Amino acid sequence: MKLHELEKNIGATHEKKRVGHGPGSGLGKTSGRGQKGQKARSGGSINPVFEGGQLPLYRRLPKRGFSNARFKIRYAVINLADLNKFEDGTVVTPTLLKDAGIIKKGLDGIKVLGNGKLEKKITIQASKFSTSALKKIKEAGSKAEVI
Repeated sequence: MKLHELEKNIGATHEKKRVGHGPGSGLGKTSGRGQKGQKARSGGSINPVFEGGQLPLYRRLPKRGFSNARFKIRYAVINLADLNKFEDGTVVTPTLLKDAGIIKKGLDGIKVLGNGKLEKKITIQASKFSTSALKKIKEAGSKAEVI
């Protein structure tokens, strides 16, 4: 097979529908849009939720219910690489991290992520640790304490 012998599959292309043309197309005169009205005009589209001026369903239904979003637990996130500024043997607590300027807000606790490499032997106290962070903390000979 050569490039000049390639052909399109049967049914892959078809002629464009030419509305408003000739007696044989079946789409002459009003081009399949019916008689007058908003839908017959150019640019005449109606919002799918519009109910003709009737009070829409989304306004008729009561706005009640409960969302748990207000009570979502959000953690201040730090990486292992950020903890290398502390000396060996330091107990890293949330207050120490705040004083050092590593975290701005305490939020609902602190989560330690495993980005970077820990090069110091320290004790880290936090609310949560990622699995990769725990693995790297053990490899560095440090301790992780959940508070």
